[in-house]
Parts: sequence; structure tokens; C-alpha cells
Amino acid sequence: MLVALALLSACASMTRKPPVDADASLELPGGQFRFAHAPREAQAADMVRRAVENAAPRLDRWGTFHEPVTLVIHPNHAALERAANRPDHDFLRAWARFEQVELQSPRTWTRAGASQKQVDELLLHELTHSLMYQASATRMTWTKKGIPLWFSEGMASYTAAQGYRVPSLEDLSRFLHDHPQADPLARAESLYESENATVYGAAHHAFDFLISRYGEERVRGTLQAMRQGQDFTPAFQEAVGIPVDAFLRDFRRYVYLRGFKGGRINPPEPETGRFRGENRGLPWIPLISKPLPPPSGPPDTTLEGTSPKR
Repeated sequence: MLVALALLSACASMTRKPPVDADASLELPGGQFRFAHAPREAQAADMVRRAVENAAPRLDRWGTFHEPVTLVIHPNHAALERAANRPDHDFLRAWARFEQVELQSPRTWTRAGASQKQVDELLLHELTHSLMYQASATRMTWTKKGIPLWFSEGMASYTAAQGYRVPSLEDLSRFLHDHPQADPLARAESLYESENATVYGAAHHAFDFLISRYGEERVRGTLQAMRQGQDFTPAFQEAVGIPVDAFLRDFRRYVYLRGFKGGRINPPEPETGRFRGENRGLPWIPLISKPLPPPSGPPDTTLEGTSPKR
């Protein structure tokens, strides 16, 4: 019996959440943040708190937090995987939810620990996820909005300026040529395990493409439309002005035909073609609701039913 009680006590200690440090809460114009950690993680908590302060100015572009966010610092990777319910994710260092971010203690990332710059970058990425959830939904609806992986991960990667971490547009173009039936955007989940880097790269570049052509205001509009009750697909069309699948086709053609090298893709007809005022950075791509098929290009692999019914 004593052995059994000891084992139960050990299991309970392994799953017990770290206590919230009441003296370390952070009140910022964009939101309120709390920090939960064991006493031995005090130094790591200072780094995390500093990272939140550093992230705040770059998060402001998307809005403010409606509810406090608790950052839970776990003592090792195994504890993080249990808290995030993501077993066998060796690459994982943090996991964001609506009101909480699970974080592996920066002191355990490497033998020498993490630098402040590394913690800053990671927390900016994860807090972008939490802010996106809160700006677009409530605690009861944030998992039900149908936000695609390319938008969620692209927004976080773009905000944290992580383009240097992902494959280039040229790499992505080669992938589309070599795998004509694969779609790292509309079918990202099916490629996540085997082509993780490609999926994250496609997400980053697609979101950057979205910002370049339509501006950040359209992204904020998409989040606001979801907050008001819509799911992602109709919210995107209302805010951006074209269906999601049309946008993804535009981006795939841009990558497949290497428009990023300065090529000209589907020039508008003289009498009917036009560009929108927010068409910044990529002026050679016309904004049309039904893109014309290029002379040659990738197959249309956009999932059916992704655009709202009229």
C-alpha cells in the first residue's frame, strides 16, 4: 500500500501544474499576462516576461487581448508534451491556446540554454496565435472557426519575421513542379508529417503574399468578421474581397510560374483589366475574382467547397 501511495503521489507531482507567480503578472496596453512556474524556473520566467514585453509592440498590429493569457513554464520537454497533448513532437518548444501558452523552460532548450533573442522570437510567434484566437472568437468558439493552417501559421511566422527559417519561394516552386498533386496550402494536414518544412514555408509565403497584395487591414477585417460570428471562409471573402480558393490559386500560380523573379503572370486585358489601390509589392499580378488559367501551370488542387455559396 505504501508503494502504491508513493507511485500515486509521484504521478500527481508529474501532472501538477506550476503555480501562478502572483508577483510577476504583467499589465500592458494590449493585454494582461500571468506567469506560472516552479521556484527553480525564476530566471527562465524573467526571460519569458521580458519576451512578452518585447512582443507587445509587434502584436498591436492585430488588436488586443480580450482575456488574460497565462504562460506556463514546464521544467522539461516531456512535461510540455503532456501539457500540450502532443506526444512525439521533439521539435516542440511551446504550444498556444486561447488563454494559455505552454512553454518548455528556456534553460532546457540546449545544454547552454536559450538566448533572450530566441525566447523573444518564439513567444512572439506563440502569442500571435493566442491573439488571433481571441481577436476572432470567444473562449467557447475559438476551435470552431475553421481557420486553416496556412493562415494561422503564416500569420504567426510573418509577425515573428521567421521567413529566414523556412524554405524559399524557389524551394516551394520546385516542390510544386516535382509534386503536382500535392497542395501544402489547402491540404496542409495531409502533408504535415512528411513535408513539415514545406507546409510551414508555404504558410509563411502565402500570408506574406496576402499582406503584400491586400494589406494588414484586410487581415484585421477577417478577424473582426469572425469575432462577429462568421467562420473563416465567409469572413475572408467579406474582408479581402475574393474567395479563399481564388486567393490560393493566385498564390500557387505566382509560385509555380516564379512570379517572384519578376515575371508577368496573366496580364490584364487592356479594356477590362484593372488593379486595386492596395496592390503593393506584386504589381504584375491582376486582382480578379476568377483567375484566368495560365498557358501551363499547377493542377487546381483546391478543396471543393472552400468558398461560400452565393
